[in-house]
Amino acid sequence: MFANSSPISSAQTAIHEQLLGLVDRHARTQFLKPILNYNREAFELSLSAWKEAGEAPLILDAGCGVGLSTLHLAARYPDHFVIGVDQSADRLARMTAWQGDMPSNQIRVRADLIDYWRLMVMSGVRPARHYILYPNPWPKIGHIARRWHGHAVFPAVAALGGELECRSNWRIYIEEFAAALNRLTGYSIACEAFEPQHPITPFEQKYLMSGHRLWRCRASIPSTT
Repeated sequence: MFANSSPISSAQTAIHEQLLGLVDRHARTQFLKPILNYNREAFELSLSAWKEAGEAPLILDAGCGVGLSTLHLAARYPDHFVIGVDQSADRLARMTAWQGDMPSNQIRVRADLIDYWRLMVMSGVRPARHYILYPNPWPKIGHIARRWHGHAVFPAVAALGGELECRSNWRIYIEEFAAALNRLTGYSIACEAFEPQHPITPFEQKYLMSGHRLWRCRASIPSTT
């Protein structure tokens, strides 16, 4: 892997001034986007695999890409069951740089997270741990509503609860994510710099090799339903 990743460039230099207004609006408005059938099918497939595995504590790897992080999480938490979700069939089909046997306590499915998160909320399924690792940062100022914390689905993300962790190589993204969670939960959640000893995603490895600083926020959130 080449250490050739450029740092994120943005005219935005602080938390977006519209963020908290968006969070408040989404929190008081019902999100009515129809859920597509293929997402329901992926959800049912992943839940069936989880139930067959004995309904161990659940880990959701949201936006898992090629699934390397899903495998690492499954190996790190052998007493849990990991569901990796990504919207790209192409990414999910790619080879991963995994050594050894594939962990059996995991499944990767193709689904749109906007629907998958809401299906989890509606079904009462709650993750013990929930990871959002290196999401698309949408760094243009006008793209705030495309970032997960500025999206209408974000109240559902917070409602799922669990040990929620988001990572990015753009500090502002994590500061905003933490601020949005603070707004929805009332908890004090902070952005922190970190350097993983063992990268678990291709992006994490590439950013480290390129000399980027990495940021994360972590929160323990009870589910709201």
